[in-house]
Amino acid sequence: MMRQFELVERVKAYDPGADENAINRAYVFAVQAHGSQKRASGDPYFSHPVEVAGILAAMKLDAASIVTGLLHDTVEDTVATLEQIEALFGRDIARLVDGVTKLSRLELQSDQTKQAENFRKLVLAMSEDIRVLLVKLADRLHNMRTLHFKKSADSRRRIARETMEIYAPLAERIGMHEMKDELEDLAFAELHPDARQSIIQRLSFLRDQGGGLVARVTSELEQLLAENGIAAEISGREKSAYSIWRKMQRKNVGFEQLADIMAFRAVVGTVEDCYHALGVIHSRYPVVPGRFKDYLSTPKPNGYRSLHTGVIGPERQRIEVQIRTGEMHEVNELGVAAHWRYKQGSGSTEGPQYRWLRELLDILEHASNPEEFLEHTKLEMFQDQVFCFTPKGDLFAMPRGATPVDFAYAVHSAVGDHCVGTKINGRIMPLRTQLQNGDQVEIITSKAQTPSPVWERFVVTGKARARIRRFIRTQQRDQYVEMGRSLIQRAFKAEGHEVQERLIEGVLRNFNLATLDDLYAAVGEGLNSAREVVLAVHPQAVEQRDKVVPLRRGRAKPARGEGGIPIRGLIPGMAVHYAGCCHPLPGDRIVGIVTTGKGVTIHTIDCETLESFADAPERWVDVSWDGSSAETANHVGRIHVILLNEPGSMGNLTTIIGKNQGNISNLKITSRSTDFFEILIDIEVQDVKHLTNIIAALRTNSSVNSVERARA
Repeated sequence: MMRQFELVERVKAYDPGADENAINRAYVFAVQAHGSQKRASGDPYFSHPVEVAGILAAMKLDAASIVTGLLHDTVEDTVATLEQIEALFGRDIARLVDGVTKLSRLELQSDQTKQAENFRKLVLAMSEDIRVLLVKLADRLHNMRTLHFKKSADSRRRIARETMEIYAPLAERIGMHEMKDELEDLAFAELHPDARQSIIQRLSFLRDQGGGLVARVTSELEQLLAENGIAAEISGREKSAYSIWRKMQRKNVGFEQLADIMAFRAVVGTVEDCYHALGVIHSRYPVVPGRFKDYLSTPKPNGYRSLHTGVIGPERQRIEVQIRTGEMHEVNELGVAAHWRYKQGSGSTEGPQYRWLRELLDILEHASNPEEFLEHTKLEMFQDQVFCFTPKGDLFAMPRGATPVDFAYAVHSAVGDHCVGTKINGRIMPLRTQLQNGDQVEIITSKAQTPSPVWERFVVTGKARARIRRFIRTQQRDQYVEMGRSLIQRAFKAEGHEVQERLIEGVLRNFNLATLDDLYAAVGEGLNSAREVVLAVHPQAVEQRDKVVPLRRGRAKPARGEGGIPIRGLIPGMAVHYAGCCHPLPGDRIVGIVTTGKGVTIHTIDCETLESFADAPERWVDVSWDGSSAETANHVGRIHVILLNEPGSMGNLTTIIGKNQGNISNLKITSRSTDFFEILIDIEVQDVKHLTNIIAALRTNSSVNSVERARA
């Protein structure tokens, strides 16, 4: 364990003006507060905060961060209070300690909800002062170094998995690659010990076989650059066991198929030297195609800058070479800890390198619950990146697989909400197109556009998905509220009562709901029935269910009264949607069925599915088509076609549909023989009349044996 004077000397070595008195007092306070407490290893507990402070000192952080590291467990694990901390060390230290303490309170919980809530608190805390994250990472690093002392295997695996999924990616996001590598390796040792040991043994074997290969390659690279007038410090290393294992997984190859397991770093004086060294290396050794990356002109979002290239180097070894300046190297290894702000004692999160943090806050604002937030964030943090440009040349780093919709939301939330199209490298492309490195992306917007539920199927960034889901939830709730209000009005009228919202508000507690809109939404969604509301307000109402004539297909239907509900602005999959069994179209006689969790499903009145609801008339809703919406919206009709199996018949079929302004949205061959195809075709049409015209046109063609409207 580091002694008090050693810690102070380490801090004073890089920050002569550090508050030595505060560090000494915090050291003594931590030792006294933790007293005789022991860790799982049997060491005195205060050895942990001292080691955390030592890790922070190795990052060359300010005195406030060192003091916070010493005190970070005192409020949580001892009788010390936050008020004491503030009185002895000031408000700034107390705020940092409080931020770290709030994170620790939930960390012992193992279920997903608590982990997600914990991460939500972490994001909020580090958005106010990034030093909270730095202290938390140092705390996690020391805990991982001593993880093997924990007796519970389940506990060890949970902590290791959380480290791999959350803390290592966060360390990478703030540019702390050295810490990220150690966190990943320690977690890998716990989660996959056999795989790690196997890789280490193979590396050891190759090392013995090579007989000092790394040293020879390092020497040759140094000599090559020196001959060309470039002073460079070359260092070589084998890639970590975890990075090798991850590459084996990603590329689906065995260890023997991995050629570049060695990486060499050349630290030079200036940016010009970087490119000069790159040219010298490329002129001497064959370049591996696709392995060159220029992070000097396009730095990573966390500020990482370097040139990466793969070559067939000395002794015909395939190696990776990274070229950077000394200043870049410090920032690349220590990330934000190397930034001047922290040497000034500020935890400001302004600046382009924190765009990812502001995006996390945006995701947090729009996520419906902590689990959804954690899902989006993990998705975003784990993906490799591509770099794309706006027409003005602004650079955006996107996860691999991102689409123009993701790009639009990265530019601004409003741009994403109103996105209607895109141009990629000057060409109009579909919104689901996956972006590639170097693409120039122009987003076309319209004030009339709103997020489409379809977008959620192909976007990959958490920000885009959270915004789309929030819009869908808002739109869905509005429809549930309107539907529920209409159902309740009809139910009250059927019982001979007037709707009085004051009376309904009086029974909200019966349903454990807070507002009238909550009750309307619950009824619209099918979680409660309108009749339950009537009975709650008027308990004397007599159950009439036995007197209702069951509705049978083709014989009777709910009568249309003044309460008929028009269908306006339908969005598939939301509160009001069309049944997939009968594909109702404007012009069909329709009926609505209240379905739990889906709102109202629209069926044709002769749909066979309605038989199953014959004994539940309270779930039937009298609905009708609204003329204005039917004229402007396309609907999907399904037809069953038996087509001759001969050249050109499929072309004739699709041509006829197209000439009659039908758009095929889906086509499925259900049966195929020597003579005929049987095909189900979904066609976007305006109404029943439009579909009927298409069917009539198809029947006149000699290639079509028969065509009927399909009901399933």
